[in-house]
Order: sequence, then C-alpha cells, then structure tokens
Amino acid sequence: MDIIQNRTCDIIIFGGLGDLALRKLIPALYYLHQDGHLCKNTRVIPVSRDMITTAEYNEIILEKFAPGFEDKSYNRDTFNAFMKRVEYVGIDLTKESDYEALAKVLKGHEEKERINYLSTAPSLFGTICANIDKFNLILPSSRVVLEKPIGNDLKSSQVINNEVAEHFKESAIFRIDHYLGKDTVQNILALRFSNMLFAPIWNAQYIDHIQITIAESVGLEGRWAYYNNYGAMRDMVQNHLLQLLCLVAMEPPSTLDGDSVRDEKLKVIKSLRSIEGDDLKLKTVRGQYSSGVSGTQAVPGYCEEDGGQSNSNTETFVAIRVDIDNWRWNGVPMYLRTGKRMVERYSEIVIDFKDVPHSIFPKGGICIDSNKLVIRLQPDESISLFIMNKVPGLNEGMRLQQVELDLNVAEGAPRSPSAYEHLLLDVIRNNSTLFMRRDEVEAAWVWADKILDGWQSMGITTKAYKAGTAGPASSIALIERDGRSWYEK
Repeated sequence: MDIIQNRTCDIIIFGGLGDLALRKLIPALYYLHQDGHLCKNTRVIPVSRDMITTAEYNEIILEKFAPGFEDKSYNRDTFNAFMKRVEYVGIDLTKESDYEALAKVLKGHEEKERINYLSTAPSLFGTICANIDKFNLILPSSRVVLEKPIGNDLKSSQVINNEVAEHFKESAIFRIDHYLGKDTVQNILALRFSNMLFAPIWNAQYIDHIQITIAESVGLEGRWAYYNNYGAMRDMVQNHLLQLLCLVAMEPPSTLDGDSVRDEKLKVIKSLRSIEGDDLKLKTVRGQYSSGVSGTQAVPGYCEEDGGQSNSNTETFVAIRVDIDNWRWNGVPMYLRTGKRMVERYSEIVIDFKDVPHSIFPKGGICIDSNKLVIRLQPDESISLFIMNKVPGLNEGMRLQQVELDLNVAEGAPRSPSAYEHLLLDVIRNNSTLFMRRDEVEAAWVWADKILDGWQSMGITTKAYKAGTAGPASSIALIERDGRSWYEK
C-alpha cells in the first residue's frame, strides 16, 4: 500500500455542513484515515455558518455514519479515532470579522500544509479567498479546491477565476471534476498508453465512432431553481462530458505530470469544431422531460417539479455530435449524450471500431458486429471488449457470435476507493494531473457558449421526452442520420 506519511495538513472544508461535505468529503476522509493515508497530526476543520460546537458537529456526522456501522461499511473504533481529527468552526463566511475564529484554530499550526476546500456556492469563492488572505491564513504551501460550477459562461467563469487568482497562484488552484477521480476513468490512460494492443489502433483508421453517455434516472431532487439557471449543457456537457472526451481523444503526453496531461487535453478542446448555424439543428438536440414513470413510480415533468415554472425552456437532456479537427480523429464523430429522468442511471464510453475491410464468411444468416470497447463508469465500474467468435459445435458452415471479454480487474478486489478519495489524496500529494487548469475551463466555455448562444438566437427549443425513457426521438435521429445507433447492452 502506498502510504503518505510526509504531508501533514490542515484540511479546511468551507461549507462543512453542506450536502457535499456530509455525503462525500467526510466519508472520503474517513476512508483515507482508515487506510493510513492521513498522517498523525492532520486535522479536518469543517467551517459553516451554524454556531455549534465540535461535539455537536460530531453528533451530526455520527448520525450520517450510523447505517454504515450496521452494514460494516464503517468501523466504530476507526470512526471514533477519525473524529478526533475534527475541529469545527462556526462563522458567517460573508463577514470578515468572523474569520478571526478560524485564525485562532489555525494559529500555531503554520508548519502544516493548508488545503482550503471551497464546498460552497461559487459566488462565495472570491469572498472566502479574500478573507483568509486578510487574516494571513494563506501560506506558501496552501492550496485551494474549487467545486463546479465555475460560472455559467465564459465571462462569469473569468470573473470567478480572477477573484481566486488574486490570492492563489494557478499551480495552487485545484478545480475538481469528480468523474476524473473514478478508477475506470483513470484506467483510460493506462489502457491507451501502456498497451500496444490499443495504442496503434486508437485513431481514425480503425475507429468508426465514439459514444459517451451520462444518464441519470433522478430528477431535480429539490434543486429546481439552481438547475433552471444552468441546464444540462452547462451542468454536464461543458465539464464532465468534455473532460471524458479529452481523456479518450488526447495525444500521448510526454509524462504523467499535471501540465503535460493538461496541455494535451487543452489541444483537444481547442480542436473541437464549432457548431453554429444550421449545424445546430443537425448536430444538437435539446430535451426536457415531461411526466412519466421512473421505475414503478409516477413522476412529474420538469416544469411540474417543486418550485418549477410552466414556461421554462431549460434543457434536461442534450445529445451532440462532436467533430475533432486533427489528424488522429478526422472523420470520426463523437456522440455525447446526457439527461435526467432517463431509463436508468449509468455512465459509459463506447469505442466502436470499424468493420473488417472484407468478410470471408458467407453472408447468409451471419451478422458480423463491429468490435467494441465499452468502459462503464457507473453504477458499476467495468471494462469489456466485444469481439466476434465461432459458435462452438458441429454446425454446417461457420457460425459467428459476439462474445464479451471482461477486463474488469477490480472484481474480487478489496473495497474500491471513491472518486473523492482519489482526488482528495491527490490534493494532499499536490498532484494536479486530474484537475482542470484555468485555460482548459475557459476553452471549454468558448466552445459551449457558441452552442448556447446559437440555441437562443435561433430559437431552438427543447423537445419533450417522457420521464423514464431514453430521451427525445430526435436524439435517435441524430445518430441514425449518420447510419449509426446508440449502444444499448
């Protein structure tokens, strides 16, 4: 086991009583503690506006962890030891004077590296950074972690980035995308760049097209007002989907250090063909779910959700054909798709290889399916390679069938670390490889803004699709127009 013993940190979680902190960050830090990745004197300092004591905060965490004691996800003795690291601070993040309380907790710990995790609304990023700077709480080794969304267009993103940059240098800013913390996502780099089986055929000569899907079965879960200001394009495509596309399409970096990898990802984003004019109708689909059935439960449409407005045109579904204008990917379409209230929750990447140039097998009754590499990100993480094989037996002639080769190395292994465990440990290690650099984020907004602006100027409205389905019919037409179809296992 790779144990980190030499980075003593104060991990300050702004928004320490928020949903992300309670559901993801604290459990991830617990597991890092359990596995020996937090050194002895590392502290966890949740910061929030509720004026409660550390003991009261610990009771809140205990309540969240309680079900895990029953199913053995958590160990009570380990939990008790972990909670000794926690020191809660109650302050109003908008009041400069309140930061004195945080300064008192940090005083005398200047030898530690400081990680400032901003699990708050982006509108508070600049205020928090300015206030911790005023109290001299930013050390040379300090780092800051930013959660998405970083703006809702290029201009607002630049404003937020400028505010943070006044207090932290770029190398100390970690813009997080939790999809990049998944083991299977990181394994894309291993598959591509350490296997001669894939490396020479990962290009337009051998690959027909690529699909990336992030489907959610849930609706808004009480976040209608927030989501209505963003929509699926801003919430999912501009960040998660483009980041996955970058890992699939990037050139080999010279090394795995942060800047080498992000340099190559930036080249992909800058090579994305703009989608404008009539292409917006041919290559993009906007959808919005209407009432339907999710699983066995009747659910309302988007506009009928709690807090909804009947005239909203915000998209809950997007499908896009993306083209990358470079030598490696010339002529290879990339199909991106994401939506809420779809049939099931899953995320996957499908690499669809070209057919053999000439089939030697008799055509009668034989269908030769293309080879496919399917990388499943959630709910289960797996990698499968689909190839053609002879049907066993004494049948007349040669009969073929598609078989699945399971490349899932995690099966039977110990508990798989969560994405946030990976990413938090990378922040502790000061490894920025899996985090987004400012120029990446802004280049992605340049591309996405053209689509968003085009939708508005051309009056392209959302197409309705029933909750519990695979999206609007026009999304099927988008890919079938090219003689292809969405992969369904």
